[in-house]
Amino acid sequence: MNWLFIVLSGIAGLLVGYLLSRFQIEKKMRKAHQDSESIKKKAEAEAQVIRKKAIIDAREEAHKIKEEIESERKKREQELRSYEERLLKREEIIAKREENVDKRGAFIESQKTQIEAQKKKIEQKEKELQERFNQLAGMTVEEAREIVLEEARNKYEHDLGQLFKRIKDQYEEQMEKEAKRTIAVAVQRYAPEYINELTVSTVSLPSDDMKGRIIGREGRNIRTFEKLTGIDLIIDDTPEVVVLSGFNPIRREIARITLEKLVVDGRIHPARIEEMYEKAKQEIEKVIKDAGQEATFLTGVTGLHIELVKLVGKLKFRTSYGQNVLTHSIEVAQLAGLMAEELGLDADKARRGGLLHDIGKALDHEIEGAHTEIGAEIARRYGESELIANMIMSHHGEEEPICPESVLVAAADALSAARPGARRESLENYIRRLVKIERIAMSFKNVEKAYAIQAGREVRVIVEPEKIDDAEADKTAYDIAKKIEEEVEYPGVLKVVVIRERRSIAYAK
Repeated sequence: MNWLFIVLSGIAGLLVGYLLSRFQIEKKMRKAHQDSESIKKKAEAEAQVIRKKAIIDAREEAHKIKEEIESERKKREQELRSYEERLLKREEIIAKREENVDKRGAFIESQKTQIEAQKKKIEQKEKELQERFNQLAGMTVEEAREIVLEEARNKYEHDLGQLFKRIKDQYEEQMEKEAKRTIAVAVQRYAPEYINELTVSTVSLPSDDMKGRIIGREGRNIRTFEKLTGIDLIIDDTPEVVVLSGFNPIRREIARITLEKLVVDGRIHPARIEEMYEKAKQEIEKVIKDAGQEATFLTGVTGLHIELVKLVGKLKFRTSYGQNVLTHSIEVAQLAGLMAEELGLDADKARRGGLLHDIGKALDHEIEGAHTEIGAEIARRYGESELIANMIMSHHGEEEPICPESVLVAAADALSAARPGARRESLENYIRRLVKIERIAMSFKNVEKAYAIQAGREVRVIVEPEKIDDAEADKTAYDIAKKIEEEVEYPGVLKVVVIRERRSIAYAK
C-alpha cells in the first residue's frame, strides 16, 4: 500500500507540477502578449509622431520650395517687365524717328510743291510782262501812263483800307480809355465822412470818492493798472471823470473797459485789476473778430483765413495820418471793385486785394519792416495767392504790378487817401515817434515792457527784477535816455522811468 501511495503521490506531484508550470507559462504568455501590445502601441505612437514630423518637414520644405519658385517667378517677371519697358521705349523712339522722317518727307514734298508753284508763277509773270511789253510798245505815252496809274490804284487800295482801319481802331481805343478815365474820376468823387481819431479816452465815475480807491494805498492800484495796460491814468480835479492817455488805441480801449468794470464792481485792488484786465482783453478780441467779419461781409470777400479776419478787425484800432485803417481798407476794396467792374476785370480779386492791402499795419508796431513786406508775408502764410501778395507789395511801388487789379488797388488806395480831409500828417508822425521810443526802450537787455505815456513826454520801462539790481536800473534809465536823445526828435523834455518791482505771492488753503 505504501508503494501505491507513493506512486499516487508522485503522480499527484507530477500533475500539480505540470499544472503549476502550465500556469506559469500562461502567465508569461499573457505578460508577453501585454508587453507586445504595449510595444506595439508605443511603436504606433512613435510612428505617428514621426509621420507628423515628416509631414511638417515636408510642408516646410514644400513651402520653402514654393517661396523659391515664387521668388524666381517674380524675378523673371521683373526681368520680363524690364525687357518689355525697354522694348516699348525702343518702339517709341523708332516711332518718333519714323514720324520725324515722315514729317521731313512731307516737308520736302511741300517745299517741292511750293517751288514748282513759284516757278510756274514766275513763268506766268514773265509771260504777262512780255505781253504787256509788246502791248506798251504799240501805245502812246498817255495811254501807258493811264494804265500804270490804274494798276497803282488797284495795288495800294488794299493798303489804304488797312491804314484807315488801324487809324479808326486807334481812335476808338483812345475814346474807350477816355471813357474809363471819366468813370475813374466819377468814382474818385465818392468820399465818406472823415472821423477824427483821438489819443485819449474818458471814464465817468459815480463819485469823486472813487478816485481815491482807484489810486489805492500809496498808489499801488494806479501803479498796477498802468503797468498792466501801458496806459497813463490821469486823475485831476475834473469832477467824476478820469482820463486815459496813450497812443496805442487797442491798449487804451482795453484799459477803458478794465476801468469801467472795476468801477461797476467796486472792488479795486491789484489782483482784481489783473482779473478785469484779462476779461477786457477777451472782450476786445471778440470785438476785433466781429469787426473783421463785418468788413468781409461789407466788401463781399469770402474764404479768408480766420487769422487774416482777426488782423483785418485789428485795423479798427489802427490809424494812418488820422485816417482809420479799417475804414480806409473797406473803402479801397469797394473802389477797386467798382473800377474793376467798369473795366471788365476781376472785381472779386480787386476787392480782396483792396481789403488786405494794408494788413501789415496790424502788426507793424510788433514786427520790424515796412507794412507792405509784412502784409505780403502774412498773406502768403495764410494761403493767399501771389497776385494778392503783389497787390499788397505794389500799392506803394515796392514791386511792379503783375496784373491790372494791382494797378486798381494802388489807384483806389491813392483815391481814398488823397480825398479832402482823409488824413492828417501830425497824428501819424506823433504815433511813429511814440512807437520808436518804445522800440528803443525794448532794445535794452533785461527790459520786460515799455510804454510811452503822457503824450510822449514820459516812457515807463518795466525791467526783470531777478536779473537787474537798483544800480543797473539807474544805468539802464540813463542809457535809454541818451539813446532816445540821439535818435528821436521830440519837443521839450522826455522823462525815462525804470520800474523794478518784485512780487511775492503765496496761497493759504
